[in-house]
Amino acid sequence: MVGTASSGTSSEHLGHVVFITAAAALGGFLFGYDSAVINGAVTGIQKHFGVGPVQIGIVVAIALLGSAVGAWIAGSIADRWGRTRTMQVAALLFAVSSIGQALPFAIWDLAFWRVLAGVGIGMASVIGPAYIAEVAPPAYRGRLGSFQQLAIVLGIAVSQLVNYAIAQTAGGNVNNVLFGLQAWQWMLGACLIPALLYLLFSTIIPESPRFLIAVGKTDLARQVLREVEGDKVDLDARVTEIYNLLRSERPPRMRDLRGPALGLLPIVWIGILLSVFQQFVGINVIFYYSSALWQSVGINQSDSLLISFSTSIINIVGTFIAIALVDRIGRKPLLLIGSAGMAIALATAAWAFSAGVHTGGTVRLPGAQGTVALVAAHVFVLFFALSWGVVVWVLLGEMFPNRIRAAALSVAAAAQWVANWLITVSFPSLAAWNLSGAYVGYAFFAVLSFVFVLFKVRETKGRRLEEMG
Repeated sequence: MVGTASSGTSSEHLGHVVFITAAAALGGFLFGYDSAVINGAVTGIQKHFGVGPVQIGIVVAIALLGSAVGAWIAGSIADRWGRTRTMQVAALLFAVSSIGQALPFAIWDLAFWRVLAGVGIGMASVIGPAYIAEVAPPAYRGRLGSFQQLAIVLGIAVSQLVNYAIAQTAGGNVNNVLFGLQAWQWMLGACLIPALLYLLFSTIIPESPRFLIAVGKTDLARQVLREVEGDKVDLDARVTEIYNLLRSERPPRMRDLRGPALGLLPIVWIGILLSVFQQFVGINVIFYYSSALWQSVGINQSDSLLISFSTSIINIVGTFIAIALVDRIGRKPLLLIGSAGMAIALATAAWAFSAGVHTGGTVRLPGAQGTVALVAAHVFVLFFALSWGVVVWVLLGEMFPNRIRAAALSVAAAAQWVANWLITVSFPSLAAWNLSGAYVGYAFFAVLSFVFVLFKVRETKGRRLEEMG
């Protein structure tokens, strides 16, 4: 119940914090939107520029390399310029890259703007959770922190809905011209609207009190703390607590991660493998390529975009399930349930795709197998969303000892971007070679993830962060 003496946060103040958190989470929305919007445009780009599966794979995946750069530099920019200023930089990158992606004159030009968008995605992936954690009252930090992941899946869903609406307006073909531009160009340019909203809100919300104290603006920090934590909080004590913590912190270094297991501590390898398995099951194939995938097995463009939207809705439902269950049944059981469900769904999809018949240069699935493939893809997304989609990030924030948490998390996150890039860049070529075989590979990694969690991952539910090691 909000407004209790124990929390020290009134309903009015909590409402203000929710607004601030939601505004900051717009970065997560743009993260999801800009990552997934390419899904509807893939076929249009391929036809417009006359490129093959290798080139289209590079164009789609190259944003992830930009994301790695953005994530790498976001922390230092946030410590130098502030959290809200960093959000504004990310918003400008989203806005400029949206215009550039909508008006490319060559495939390499499109790739450049995709990299720039990726830098914005990487920055948003770091600064949003950091800012929310620093402004949220301790009693509500977990629930408010979940806004970021929720915003990401909402961004994915909205991008698919916008893609479908644009395609329908253009007559069902993404290469049709609409107000002087092809439909796929409008899809990529539509991100300008949420980018400008993010820029607006990032100028309204207050700076993080932690950053303000770090740069000596103590009076302003007190004002922000009063706004977010309420009048019952001892502001002098809170400022002193944050100041002493900042003085005592030593930034973790990469050499702190060294250990006997192939040069790293075992716990760091567990974090890396969690990140790699999260991507190697092929989840982003659904979010980046599902429109082209369904078209390749005989579904028309308009219906394929509608299917992509439906999988995004399933993703949202699964995320809500994970948020409801992660503190009840624990992290490890959810991961095991997810791995088992994903393995079965992926193997079923592989069987369905193996029945594809080549006719007139395209692949068609028999009616029964087509239905099975659709159901299996949705089941796969559901099991991923209710487990690995949320739980991996929860574990990465909890599982490392305090002294190495930040450095270990950055290494695990970098591994996730690299794994995401590998899967994304390779799928078009794998699908052209053997679509069923690609899904057999993803199913294999889902099985491996089950074994890995069963024997190597420790439960963190109910344990204090100081107990991790």
